[in-house]
Amino acid sequence: MTLKTPTIADELAKLVSPATIFRRNEPLAKHTTLRVGGPADVYVEPATEAELAAILNFCGERGVKFFILGRGSNLIVRDGGFRGVAICLCQANFSKIEIDGERLRCGAGAKLKNVAVEAKRHGLSGVEFLEGIPGSVGGALRMNAGAMGGATFDVVESVRVMNSVGDVCEFAPHQIAVEYRCCTTLKNHIALGVVFKCTPAPGAEIEKRMKAFSEKRWCSQPAAPSAGCMFKNPAAIPAGRLIDELGLKGERVGGAVVSAEHGNFIVNDGQATAHDVLELIAILQTKARNERGIELHTEVEIIGEDD
Repeated sequence: MTLKTPTIADELAKLVSPATIFRRNEPLAKHTTLRVGGPADVYVEPATEAELAAILNFCGERGVKFFILGRGSNLIVRDGGFRGVAICLCQANFSKIEIDGERLRCGAGAKLKNVAVEAKRHGLSGVEFLEGIPGSVGGALRMNAGAMGGATFDVVESVRVMNSVGDVCEFAPHQIAVEYRCCTTLKNHIALGVVFKCTPAPGAEIEKRMKAFSEKRWCSQPAAPSAGCMFKNPAAIPAGRLIDELGLKGERVGGAVVSAEHGNFIVNDGQATAHDVLELIAILQTKARNERGIELHTEVEIIGEDD
């Protein structure tokens, strides 16, 4: 069931307080870093965990689809949009960052850059690699996001989650199924927060590492709108190098272009549609398969319906 029926959306709206942001037919392009995609039937930013649980229960009882939206990186929304509820945990109750000795207690909505900066401010090392990832803690956990040789679950001590009926529990790392750029446990659980275990270090050393990471990132990655790395790295060769060797930098479909700076990025020149991006992805996958015998698998999540 979708929320195109006005009465269904009206009933959901009555479940939440004025503190919860509730919008109908919300364009998702403005909520993704690639800047493409159609509208969600309903977009919600719950104010509290209790309201999040109420929304999830409503969706379960009515058979309404939902998905959790972070800061919109690693995500492609098709041009037809999403028939259901897009839930974003970006309100204050979900975005706290607290210091507890050598630990960082972070809400799922906290920005990764803020996590890295707060850790540096308190002389805590281990999360410097998060500084340049344009995402939230929840998204980083869901994708086991990584950069500069580090991955999110390398520093996780525990994760607090909610299941699809609103029950809350806490998982230790050994209870969580984690893979390269994926956490399968969080396909049917929603991350509410995490405890990162850090190591004390002089602020100057942390600052030096963060600066080096930032300089490397801006020298090798495009500034134009993108979803981040498009493909997982195959075992044989990094995806960006493979695309470069195939001579596909600059390949274009409509407004979607393979970045000249890094072959594993598809950028939006300002006119791209999700269809353009998906067609370009298919071209790259076909070329890699036919010319090198390598299967390229997308790292990004792809949701929604075609226009």
